[in-house]
Amino acid sequence: MSSDFETYEQDFGTITAEVTNKIGRIPKLSGEEKTQLVLNVDKQLEEVRELLEQMDLEVREIPIQSRAMYNSRLKSYKQEMEKLEKDFKRSRIAYSDEVRNELLGDDASSSENQRAHLLDNTEKLERSSRRLEAGYQIAVETEQVGQEILANLHTDREKIQRARERLRETDANLGKSSRILTGMLRR
Repeated sequence: MSSDFETYEQDFGTITAEVTNKIGRIPKLSGEEKTQLVLNVDKQLEEVRELLEQMDLEVREIPIQSRAMYNSRLKSYKQEMEKLEKDFKRSRIAYSDEVRNELLGDDASSSENQRAHLLDNTEKLERSSRRLEAGYQIAVETEQVGQEILANLHTDREKIQRARERLRETDANLGKSSRILTGMLRR
């Protein structure tokens, strides 16, 4: 099984090296050639995603003793994939900025500042989304704990009510017994 994983690793390394090379060339090209290269990189990134899915499936089949090592390798590959996607996105943004600057005649520093500001805002938005998601998870877990507590309290209440009813019956029986004994003593 690990041989399949290692084969996927080799494929991953080969494709990501090609993608990195092509991403570096995107800003230097123009016209149809650039468009074709962007489409090609997008297709290869999809192949890398599929490879990662296959690796994930292989890791699940590996015995538990050695699974941790493969999980950490898979995690690093996923991080590398995220980095590639960010680089690809930035190279495409740079391309669109160049086209816009050619059309509008803007200076490069203003465009670069706007792009940096946009990237910062995007990262802040992603962090906020992750925080909201974590808060939602906590709320769901808290709700589940609350439901369990309510169920336990309901069960405890029923037990107390049954015990109280038995106590009343016992009290009534003791009262009867006391009256009978008192009657017997009088006779």
